[in-house]
Amino acid sequence: MKTEIVTIFPDFFRGPLDYGITRRAREMGLAKIEVHDLRQFAHDKHRTVDDRPFGGGEGMVLKPEPLFECIESLHLASRQDRVSGRMKQSVILLSAQGERFSQTIAAELAQLERLVLICGRYEGVDERVADFLADRELSIGDYILSGGEIAAAVVVEAVTRLLPGAVGNQASTRQESFTAPVEEIGVAAENGGPDSTCGSGGLLDYPHYTRPADFRGMPVPEVLVNGNHQQIRHWRREQALKKTLRNRPDLMEEAPLSPEDKKLLDEIRHRGNTGISR
Repeated sequence: MKTEIVTIFPDFFRGPLDYGITRRAREMGLAKIEVHDLRQFAHDKHRTVDDRPFGGGEGMVLKPEPLFECIESLHLASRQDRVSGRMKQSVILLSAQGERFSQTIAAELAQLERLVLICGRYEGVDERVADFLADRELSIGDYILSGGEIAAAVVVEAVTRLLPGAVGNQASTRQESFTAPVEEIGVAAENGGPDSTCGSGGLLDYPHYTRPADFRGMPVPEVLVNGNHQQIRHWRREQALKKTLRNRPDLMEEAPLSPEDKKLLDEIRHRGNTGISR
């Protein structure tokens, strides 16, 4: 997969791209990442990429000319072919006004062959970039940043780790928060594999513990060390439901809950307990 980032601060990415899974994926040839300096496509004396908006208002807005010229220099497929899905390419504008980035979108982007991320700056970007150049707008959250560089690093990390081979144990990416569908719970057991894990099913992940079993008087929940995989699966699912109900109740609205999940939720609500069960 090839990812290209358009920014006025290319040096910013010397750090985020050189560590962890992203670096390993690049070294393995699974991901190729290029950074383009937007100022190289501004041809006036001062390499100007921003201007005051028509109609007045505070702040500066990124101009359309450098952005259009930069994207056109990349020789991508037409916007129509990209949006229709005929070509596995996408141009994304990172903007506070965009659709909220999610694990589902990350999985969609991981299927592409080429991804271009435009980092917004200042008070925004000329709207013609969103309307006629980018295929979609994405935001990493409901807050304001000075620019899209941090957002681009987030998208690159989230997408790269989903590329086949990027993570040592690819199955682990299906058991994290927001990922595995509820139907996958217990599939490993049915296939003869380990039956002590469960997928998140769109919920937050269940709690994890490691050695020592008792740390400063804080013991690991007994159920995790008794060797009963069925009880472990049940406990993990219950804890995932509790944590989601406590920290992200909004996820409950779209999570594909099974009849067993709904029964567990009723019990949790009846007990009024969203803490960790031991």
